[in-house]
Amino acid sequence: MATYAVVEIGGKQYRVEAGMEIVHELLPGMAVGEEVRFDRVLLVRNGKGVEIGRPHVEGVEVVGKVVEVGRGPKVIIQRFSPKKGYRRKKGHRQPYMRTRILAIARR
Repeated sequence: MATYAVVEIGGKQYRVEAGMEIVHELLPGMAVGEEVRFDRVLLVRNGKGVEIGRPHVEGVEVVGKVVEVGRGPKVIIQRFSPKKGYRRKKGHRQPYMRTRILAIARR
């Protein structure tokens, strides 16, 4: 049985295991090489069974290390109104952070 957890990061939920990498929203003030601790753990599965939080599991945190900080591919947003001469073109690149999960630990 693999040990895994479901973690909430930036309003989204991720299923994480030790050793895997996840790509999530940029966390302010974090740089490459720093250790990150996620304490909003919603579910933990280990050899004993499953713990479900209401809303979070108390005393459990996921520890990770920031591997990369970057920006995603460019998305083009265009607005157009026919016969009015209205055209707007905008680009956007969403910042992201890649984190390697080191452990699911109890505090």
